[in-house]
Amino acid sequence: MSKISRFTGKVVTLAKNAVGGRGGSAAPQGGGGFADYAVVSLHCLRIYLEKSYREALDLLSEMPQILAKIGLDAADLPDHSTLVKGFDRTKMAVWRVVLRLSAQLHEPSGHTAMDAMFFDRENASKHYCRRTNYRVQTLKTTALVDTCLLY
Repeated sequence: MSKISRFTGKVVTLAKNAVGGRGGSAAPQGGGGFADYAVVSLHCLRIYLEKSYREALDLLSEMPQILAKIGLDAADLPDHSTLVKGFDRTKMAVWRVVLRLSAQLHEPSGHTAMDAMFFDRENASKHYCRRTNYRVQTLKTTALVDTCLLY
């Protein structure tokens, strides 16, 4: 089994768990939309392949075994614009669930890094802020990241 095949199997499982789409077909029937898990899976594969939407769909059209894992065939592949719109319509909560579930696939390394960052939101002009009674705030966040040390 190839790396892309293993990756696709895991991504489809994660996507189905994240969107709750365990049943149903991935491709639209009679003008319906693509299943949410199919859009999430295709987007993850696009990132994995490090290609644009057009290039990724072109490559995937030549990979029937990979498409079969998603529940599609080459004739069912969406246009690149459909995939872009599907990505834009996918709620952030779905991506958070995918991230959480994918992080649970790996054991923690025991090494972590912590960083406090400031996100400065001062792109509004001072004149606009005074006129609209808009208050600019600075947002401080802390990120805790599990790291892997390579020797």
